[in-house]
Amino acid sequence: MVLTRWRRVTSILNGRRLFSQEVKKTHFGFQEVNEDEKESLVRQVFKSVANNYDTMNDLMSVGVHRLWKDELISQISPSHNTKLLDVAGGTGDIAFRFMESVKKQYGSEMESSVRIIDINPDMLNVGRERQKQFGYKAIEFEEGNAENLNTVEDESIDVYTIAFGIRNCTHIDRVISEAYRVLKPGGRFTCLEFSHVENPLIRSVYDLHSFYAIPAIGGLVANDRDSYQYLVESIRKFPTQQNFANMIRDAGFRTVGDGYENLTFGVAAIHTGYKV
Repeated sequence: MVLTRWRRVTSILNGRRLFSQEVKKTHFGFQEVNEDEKESLVRQVFKSVANNYDTMNDLMSVGVHRLWKDELISQISPSHNTKLLDVAGGTGDIAFRFMESVKKQYGSEMESSVRIIDINPDMLNVGRERQKQFGYKAIEFEEGNAENLNTVEDESIDVYTIAFGIRNCTHIDRVISEAYRVLKPGGRFTCLEFSHVENPLIRSVYDLHSFYAIPAIGGLVANDRDSYQYLVESIRKFPTQQNFANMIRDAGFRTVGDGYENLTFGVAAIHTGYKV
């Protein structure tokens, strides 16, 4: 009888250990959540902020994000027929800048195109409305997951961009691996993301702005303090510039120098890798 009970208890405990091993955890801001929950939580955040996305970025970067995005396009230096895949770019910020750059350089001879893939339909809807204003027909909007670009063929893309989106993904390594898969040999991976400020004095000022001003202003302007609180926390959970550059190399990309360029003292950084 005792042995039977012991076996039952052991079986229950082993089952609990097995269950605990199977349930993988990740971060959602500073919270720990199950991996399979993060995607829906992030989706809800961006559903909430979609109509105020430009305002959100202005608050988080004091408007400097516009200059950062211009710098990203400048570094890409697109040709007249560059095929761009912009992931997590639903509102079209990068896509429209890209097309403006190509039009300015090549005029009517441009053959470039952009394919935007974003997991959030609300963000895509904002982009489609903006497309009506800009009028670029060579931009396609598609709902999809950065971790599984199953509608994109191998080695079919010239340039892959992701701006302020990769830190919200559950498996960053899978995102980078998918980018490597879809890029042509010689293709370019470019990621613009909030990063880590190393200067202690500047970091202290930045932290005050991030953790006190941004959520408070987000509550006043967008009536959504919690979403802005998450976005601030997600920046602090993102890998350092050096660690993220190593992840890019681990996926097979070749980098030049450090593999990244800090912007505004490291508040953001542009990471670049080449498929060779």
